[in-house]
Amino acid sequence: MAKRDTPMLDELLKGPYPSFVKELYKVQERKPMVQDLLGQLEDSYEERIGHWKHGGIVGVMGYGGGVIGRYSDLQEKYPAVAHFHTMRINQPAAWFYTSDALRTLADIWEKHGSGLTNMHGSTGDIVLLGCKTDDLEPCFADLTAAGFDLGGSGSCMRTPSCCLGKARCEWACYDTMKLCYEFTQEFQDELHRPAFPYKFKFKFSGCPNDCVASIARADMSLIGTWKDEIQVDQAAVADYAKGGMDIVSDVVMNCPSKCIKYNGNGIEIDDHECVHCMHCINAMPKALAPGKERGATILLGSKAPIMEGALLSSVLVPFIDLNDEDEIEDLKELIGNIWDFWDEHGRNRERVGELIQRVGMATFLDGIGLDPEPEMVSAPRDNPYIFFQDEEEEEDDE
Repeated sequence: MAKRDTPMLDELLKGPYPSFVKELYKVQERKPMVQDLLGQLEDSYEERIGHWKHGGIVGVMGYGGGVIGRYSDLQEKYPAVAHFHTMRINQPAAWFYTSDALRTLADIWEKHGSGLTNMHGSTGDIVLLGCKTDDLEPCFADLTAAGFDLGGSGSCMRTPSCCLGKARCEWACYDTMKLCYEFTQEFQDELHRPAFPYKFKFKFSGCPNDCVASIARADMSLIGTWKDEIQVDQAAVADYAKGGMDIVSDVVMNCPSKCIKYNGNGIEIDDHECVHCMHCINAMPKALAPGKERGATILLGSKAPIMEGALLSSVLVPFIDLNDEDEIEDLKELIGNIWDFWDEHGRNRERVGELIQRVGMATFLDGIGLDPEPEMVSAPRDNPYIFFQDEEEEEDDE
């Protein structure tokens, strides 16, 4: 098949920046599917109209999720992309691969699909772009034989994802990879067989730096934190000062809760006022570290702006010890209660955060059997209701 004339796409090859078109041009030499893809894309740019129809749930035997249906509405003109389904593949925790695993994936996809990949989708999955309906089952068979499984799509639990945690990060407050894998195995039915009002995402961050952005993108965020005092090495603080760091300007003045003081010889931290933002630890990693009593905060309800506006997660459980198997089992029971309440009261395509907004946090907590906690207040420092003054308290005591 001769290369298609695509003058508008050719424009995207110009300039100093990488271009997806360059990669598509490479693949089209061996894949007629990609030649038709380029032709349809050129039409879309000229007409300013997208020509993909969402095909709903297209699955493999026994699975309702994992494959996203895509069909062209220019099938007679571009028959090679009449079906162009996307397969989501469950990625290894924290995206650790061997070279052999990547070669195996590439070989399977070269055999059954377009050869185009996205490493990785926003949910975390390995995304394989462009497969015909008849090739889905053979591709799935080869993937499972190689040890891979489909991820989540549709109104189900989406593929859990995590940061690299204790594998490479000294700030990790729990083993993110272990828990991500455990949840993936525990909730297989919810992952592969859509039965929820809408999608539900878990993301695991080892510390408040939240490198997987769970607080903005996950229905349930598990963000590592600590209960005791920040560990301080005053000698290392002095070394930072000797090295030219302006500790007052760079650290003290940037503390959101103003809980740090520097007297020229060392720093003092009022840990009761600390909000665990990690700024001081990031600024002086050799001098400061998270406390020793480590665990995680469980948050609920974030989402991107699809049906309603964007939401950030709110605190659900202020602290849980994720090294304690009993507490992990209690968390799984709580998740089941959340899903039961959501299944019963959620509307079609309504995320958990939107349900909480609609029925109210009090009703939601009562429905899942969880007691309210002060930490659930969304912005406790911004809008306090009561101001206490020492003089008034002393007069009352008298």
